[in-house]
Amino acid sequence: MSAPPGRGQRYFGDVRPGQPIAEVCYPLTVYRLVMAAGGNRDFNSIHHNGEYARATGAADMYASSAFLLATWERAVRDWIGCAGTIRSIRGFRMRQFNLVGDTTRVIGYVVSAELQDGVGVVVLELRSEDSRGVTVGPGHVEVTLPVLDRPGR
Repeated sequence: MSAPPGRGQRYFGDVRPGQPIAEVCYPLTVYRLVMAAGGNRDFNSIHHNGEYARATGAADMYASSAFLLATWERAVRDWIGCAGTIRSIRGFRMRQFNLVGDTTRVIGYVVSAELQDGVGVVVLELRSEDSRGVTVGPGHVEVTLPVLDRPGR
């Protein structure tokens, strides 16, 4: 049975090219950026001090690459479920700053799904957007999903 987006386990047989993954939104508050800086040990002041970030030419403090990569991972892991695996992430490219006060949304869809040596391999295309457009990506995430071998599937 197919899992609703963002809940439960997804299975290879339930996936079709073009299918969207559940969008995940991250309001970029000062609190979130400070916690992310502490959590990933990236203490560069551009990620948690607006005055410092503006002095370097940025509009304000902004999310780190590690935080943004984690947003992609969260969106993918929510979609694949616990039995799925992430094989690779390609094309994760910063296009513009993800600034405090905005909301970053991770959006994606299934590019391909094929059985390779009995393993369900799915390629997703992801991107991050905010109020100004695409900020990260688009990129591809290759995942595996469990294959059910039972009648009626």
